[in-house]
Amino acid sequence: MTHFTALFDACVLYPAELRSLLMYLALTDLFRARWTERIHEEWISGVLKDRPDLTRDKLTRVRDLMNFHVSDALVTGFDELIPSLTLPDPNDRHVLAAAIRGRADVIVTKNLRDFPANTLAAYGIAAQHPDEFIRHLLDLDLATVCQAAQTHRRSLQNPPFTVTEY
Repeated sequence: MTHFTALFDACVLYPAELRSLLMYLALTDLFRARWTERIHEEWISGVLKDRPDLTRDKLTRVRDLMNFHVSDALVTGFDELIPSLTLPDPNDRHVLAAAIRGRADVIVTKNLRDFPANTLAAYGIAAQHPDEFIRHLLDLDLATVCQAAQTHRRSLQNPPFTVTEY
């Protein structure tokens, strides 16, 4: 039973550790995760800029796996909304447009200042930092979130993390 919908901004899909944790959480039934191809392109471009040792093909595979494993995550058909939206950074309007089209309750982002509460409230959407988002999930279902986090921690092999380090 999905309780609400969260649209992930590119800044929470890179770094990889946060993206990975959010994907494990998305595989639970606590919320519905959403994103767009443009959001994918933003995080992939950021990774390639910072990590020239990685290839676009490898990151495209990550994108494809995300799209495959999280059903109905990809939001489309939002472009016509972009011109009518106003945000402090016009380059973020596509995120709000996707959140509107994808019927998101929250935009999970580290850039809270770029998504003013009063602007988002008009669409029934809130912006949450990923820490706040995860805290809310913990309040919703502690056991499920802890299981997802434990699975995530165990997946980290290079380097592996102890419970304390995690």
